[in-house]
Amino acid sequence: MSDNGQQPTDKSAEQPKEQPKEQLRHNRDLFGAEQPEVRLPEELATSITADDAGASLEALQSLVAANLKDSGAWAALATRLLEADQPVEAYACARTGYHRGLDALRANGWRGTGPVPWDHTPNQGVLRAIGALVVTAHALQEEDEFIRCLNLLHDCDPSATDALGLGHLAS
Repeated sequence: MSDNGQQPTDKSAEQPKEQPKEQLRHNRDLFGAEQPEVRLPEELATSITADDAGASLEALQSLVAANLKDSGAWAALATRLLEADQPVEAYACARTGYHRGLDALRANGWRGTGPVPWDHTPNQGVLRAIGALVVTAHALQEEDEFIRCLNLLHDCDPSATDALGLGHLAS
């Protein structure tokens, strides 16, 4: 018995159990592979990349402001912000692009899993946004987000990882 007359409690029983962490996959999720491919319509093709506007962060911000639903534009801004050593701002832009991209995919029949081919140009903005989230989460050492988004990128199209130059992060 303790000094206050109560039975001592086992503190380990009160601790929440740690959730198992998602493991990095190098191939598609087998459950999603049977879903039909999602090919976004041509009008959703993005032409904005991090190379646009040269080194001008302000010009890219203006492009994003004029194209708020363009996940590729958000990915480009995230990339430029990361290059400017602004990882938190880059992460916020990457997450915005990611969510805009998921909205576009869902509006075109995607059910949260299944192929989103990189070789279909309109899909590339969404995949670049997912890739930007992979890179910014890695830069901020947000390991769970990094692995979850890298797995999503693999699930969408394993070739996107190499196309985005992220192969070194996937090993």
